[in-house]
Amino acid sequence: MPLKVWMNGKLYDRAEAKISVYDHGLLYGDGVFEGIRVYDGKIFRGEQHIDRLFNSAKAIALQIPLGREELMEAFLETLQVNKLKDAYIRVVVTRGVGTLGLDANKCHEPQVIIITDSIALYPQDYYEKGLELVTVSTVRTPHNVLSPKIKSLNYLNNILAKIEAQQAGVIEAIMLNKDGFVAECTGDNIFAVAKGRLVTPPPDAGILEGITRQVVMELAEKDGITVLEQQLTRFDFYVAQECFLTGTAAEIIPVVRIDSRQIGEGVPGPTTLRLLEMFREETRSNP
Repeated sequence: MPLKVWMNGKLYDRAEAKISVYDHGLLYGDGVFEGIRVYDGKIFRGEQHIDRLFNSAKAIALQIPLGREELMEAFLETLQVNKLKDAYIRVVVTRGVGTLGLDANKCHEPQVIIITDSIALYPQDYYEKGLELVTVSTVRTPHNVLSPKIKSLNYLNNILAKIEAQQAGVIEAIMLNKDGFVAECTGDNIFAVAKGRLVTPPPDAGILEGITRQVVMELAEKDGITVLEQQLTRFDFYVAQECFLTGTAAEIIPVVRIDSRQIGEGVPGPTTLRLLEMFREETRSNP
C-alpha cells in the first residue's frame, strides 16, 4: 500500500501528491519546513518543532493557514493512515502559486504538505565506528544576511558544502562562518568534548539551534557534565577528546576524524556513548 501524503487537508498517494510549477517554493525556495521524529507513536518534541516552524514562517512574512493544534492533528492523522509508529515527519509550507516574478503578494494560498516516512540518514556502521569529516570552503550564510533561525526551503548553502564533502570522499562537512569559526555541519550541529566539558558553537556563530542539540545539552547537564557555548576553531576540534554531531534525523553520531586528523582515540568516546544511551532512553519513554 503506497504511503499517503497530506496536502492542504487531503490525503494523496505519494505519486499523486503534486504542486504547481508556479509555486514559489519550487521557483525560489520560498517557504519553510521542519523535520520531526516519531518514536513508538509519540511525536518527539513536537510542540518545539511547531513553534520553530511558525517562527520561521513569521520571519519571512508567510501565514500558515492552520493553527498549531490543527497541524498536530494533521501529523497524527497522516501517521495513522500510513500505520507508522517509528517515523520521520517532514512538514513543508510554501508561499503557494504565484508568478515568475519575485512578488510574494501575488501568492495567495500557502501550501501545507506533510510527509511521513522512515529515515536513515547514516548507515548503522557509522554509529559504531564513527564519521570522518572535512572542512569545506563553502562558508555558512552569515546571520546578518539570512538568519539561521529560519529553516527555509533554500538549502543551497548546505547542499554545496555537502557536495564538497562528497568530492573529498566523505559524507559530511564542517562549515565555517565568515570569521573562520566553526558553525555547524551541512545538516547537523557539532559538539566537542574537551577537558571533560561539552562545548558547541553558540547561536551567533551562524547555526540553526537544533532541537536535538538542545535535548543533548539538557541531558548532559542532567548527567553532571558542564556545557559551554563558545566560539570554536578547527584547532579546538582537532585536539578534542571526542566529537559528535546531533540532528533530528541523525540523532547523535560520533566523529573520529576531521581533516585527516584522528580525534581522541579514534573511536566513539565514552561521553558520546553515554549521551547516546541517555538520548535513546529519553526518546523511547517521553512524548
